[in-house]
Amino acid sequence: MTGSRIVALGHYQPSTVLTNDDVARLTDTSDEWIRTRVGIRTRHVAGPGETVDEMAAHAAAKALANAGTEAQDVDMVVVATSTAVDRSPNMAARVAARLGAPAPAVLDVNVVCSGYPHALATADHAVRAGAARTALVVGSDKMTDVVEWAERSTSVLVGDGAGAAVLAACEEEDGPGVGPVLWGSFPEMGGAIRIGGTPTRFVQEGQAVYRWTTTRLPALARAACERAGVAPEELGAVVMHQANLRIIEAIARSMGAVNAVVARDVVESGNTSAASIPLAFSKLLERGELESGVPVLLFGFGGNLSYAGQVVRCP
Repeated sequence: MTGSRIVALGHYQPSTVLTNDDVARLTDTSDEWIRTRVGIRTRHVAGPGETVDEMAAHAAAKALANAGTEAQDVDMVVVATSTAVDRSPNMAARVAARLGAPAPAVLDVNVVCSGYPHALATADHAVRAGAARTALVVGSDKMTDVVEWAERSTSVLVGDGAGAAVLAACEEEDGPGVGPVLWGSFPEMGGAIRIGGTPTRFVQEGQAVYRWTTTRLPALARAACERAGVAPEELGAVVMHQANLRIIEAIARSMGAVNAVVARDVVESGNTSAASIPLAFSKLLERGELESGVPVLLFGFGGNLSYAGQVVRCP
C-alpha cells in the first residue's frame, strides 16, 4: 500500500469585499457587535453569475500550478460543498471539465462545514487502496446564496470562496503526509445547523452550536492528533473550520496547541463553510508562515453536527 501527501495548495476569493459597515446597512448590527461576537471584519462575496464550480476551478488551477502538475495527470476530483444548485453534473465533474482533466473519478461530498477533511480522507483512502494516484481535493461554497441578509444571526457570518489541494501517492517508507482521519457526528443534534427550505436558507441555533464546539470538540481534536502519533504541543499549525474566532481560539487553547500557528482567516473571509480550511491553509503557506514538513491539524465541524480531522505534513 502507498500513503498520500499534499503536494501543493491554492485558493480563490471573489473580488467584492463587504465590510461590517456594509453588512450593517442590510441588517440591524454594527461593526463592534460583529467583531466582539464572532471576530469577523470582512468577507468576500461572489457575483450573481459566479458559481461554486467556477470558484473551485480557480482554486484547483492554482493548486495544480503550484504543484507543477498537469490536469491530464489527475485521476480523481473530490469537491466538498453544500451549496451546489444542480444535482447533475456534480461540481467535481464541472471542475474537471473546466480544467481539462480527461477521465477522472468525480465525487461531491456534502458534509457542510466539516466537508473538507471528509473529502481529503476519501481521496487519501482511494490513493492508499490503489484506486487513484493524483487527486484534486477542493472545498468550495457560495454561502451568500443561502442567507437572508436581513437576518442578523447568519448574514454577519458568511463569505464565499474556494480552496484546493493536490494529493499524490507517496511511498510508505517516506512516511505518509496525510494521517488517519477521526470523523463522526452527533446526529441527534443535527438540526441545530440547517440549509434548506424554499427559498433555501442557512439557519442555525447559535448558542447550542457554541456550547457543542467549545465543550465537546477539544477532546476530539486531541484524539485526531493521537491517531497520527503527534502531541498537540508538537503541532506546527492548527487549521480549523473558520466559523467564529472565539470558537477557534477556545478549541486551540483547550486542546493544548500551545506552539502552533492558529489560522484566523475568519477575520478577513468570514465563514466559507467547506472552503474555509483549505482557503486558510493555502493563505498560511502563501505568506510563508509555515515550514515544509511540520505537522498541521486540519479539523472541521458544523452541519449534521459532524466533525472530521487529520494531521497532515505541510508541503
